[in-house]
Amino acid sequence: MMKKILFLLILSVMASSCRISYSLRSASINYDLTKTLYIGHFVNQAPLVYPPLEQRFNEEMKDMFTRNTRLQLVNQNGDMEIEGEIVGYELTPLAVQEDAFASETRLTMTVRMRFRNNKTDAPEIEERISANRTFSSNTVFDSVQDQLIGELIEEIVDQIFNATMANW
Repeated sequence: MMKKILFLLILSVMASSCRISYSLRSASINYDLTKTLYIGHFVNQAPLVYPPLEQRFNEEMKDMFTRNTRLQLVNQNGDMEIEGEIVGYELTPLAVQEDAFASETRLTMTVRMRFRNNKTDAPEIEERISANRTFSSNTVFDSVQDQLIGELIEEIVDQIFNATMANW
C-alpha cells in the first residue's frame, strides 16, 4: 500500500513538473545571404493619438527582431526592410444594453506594414494587421489602457514577425 502511494506521489510530481510550451517565433532566414535588417520608424497616423503608443511599438519591434534573429539592425539599406505606420487606434462600443449604454468597449489597433527582402526576387509584402481587446465599459479606460496597449503591441509585433521571418 505504501509503495502504491509513493508511486502515485512521484508520478503526480513528475506530471505536474512537466510543461509543454510552443512558440510560433521561428525564423527561417538564410544567414549566409541575409545579415542586416532595417526597421523604419512606424509613425502614429491614427486619428485618435495616444502619445506613448508610437515609442512603445517601435521599441517592441526592435526588441522582437533582436531577440529572435541574428540579423544586425542598421539605420538604412538593410538586406531586409520593414516599414509602416500605425493607422488605427480606436474605441468601439459593443453589447448595447436596454438602457442604450454599451456594457463593453473594444480597443482596436491597426498597423500598415511593408516588408522587402533585397536579397531575393520575392515581391514586397504589404499588409494591414489589427488586434483588439474588449473591456467592461464600467472600467475607466485610463486605468486599463497601458495594459491593453501592451497586449495589442505584442500581438501585432508577433504577427509582423511571423509574416516576415517565418517560412510557413
